[in-house]
Amino acid sequence: MTLYLPIAEMSVNIWILIAMGAAVGFLSGMFGVGGGFLMTPLLIFSGIPSAVAVGTEAAQIVASSVSGALAQWRRNNVDVKMGTVLLIGGVVGAFAGVELVKLLRQLGQFDLFLTVSYVTFLGVIGTLMLIESVRVMRRVRAGGSILARRSGQHNWIHGLPFKMRFHRSKLYISAIPPLAIGACVGLLAAIMGIGGGFIMVPAMIYLLHVPTNVVVGTSLFQIVFVTAATTILHAHQNQSVDLVLAVLLMLGGVVGAQLGAAAGERLKGEQLRFLLASLVLLVGARMAWSLIAHPGELYTLTDVSGGR
Repeated sequence: MTLYLPIAEMSVNIWILIAMGAAVGFLSGMFGVGGGFLMTPLLIFSGIPSAVAVGTEAAQIVASSVSGALAQWRRNNVDVKMGTVLLIGGVVGAFAGVELVKLLRQLGQFDLFLTVSYVTFLGVIGTLMLIESVRVMRRVRAGGSILARRSGQHNWIHGLPFKMRFHRSKLYISAIPPLAIGACVGLLAAIMGIGGGFIMVPAMIYLLHVPTNVVVGTSLFQIVFVTAATTILHAHQNQSVDLVLAVLLMLGGVVGAQLGAAAGERLKGEQLRFLLASLVLLVGARMAWSLIAHPGELYTLTDVSGGR
């Protein structure tokens, strides 16, 4: 069953898109990520124009993240105060990112910039997460214990000003690192069509030392509002949000997120990080291949003003 997408200007199979949304929604609920790092490349591989994939995926992430965030909220896994600080930085980053996308489209360099960004960020973050998760699992299998941060142990973050107390995360740290992390994620959300969870989750765990179970819910809480702002900005500034495509992805994503949240409860923190790292590296490798593979079409004609 096919349907015409007015903004993407192409026909697609409805059931394939719903299935894609359900699969990515499942990952969102399980890992606490928006799933855009997987869905945006999938849409591009399916023939959706890059700018439309980025803008529309932000809209889909809103729905799947709301579903996952509600599931985590019921489990008391959301630090609202931490999420609010991350959100403030995220909105600022989203504004900057949307303007950058507009500029790159006008220059005709957005597709290349998007692919290189994916390869770089997914490769670096996926490798670091994989190494750490394997190291922890080996220690556990050898009979050792996971080294937890000792009470009173400090790092450079504790020396920064503007400290705040985050009761749910049991932290007393500066608001500057969460603001910076939020701004970085907001920027990437606007440029890459992602929720930013694959960056936020390890950053909150390894830099801020937020407990893993709280990280998942708080990450989804922040993703909901940042991607909502990003969607509105893309629709207004770049006219690249295809609502028909977004609705199809949402239908599958909402259901998948609920199933993913339940599945995530059955896995240990290091196992979740290992699976997420493997997925991140897999997608990064596929994007890298698209940079060196011989294209099916040697050239295409596009509007020099940045349109499709």
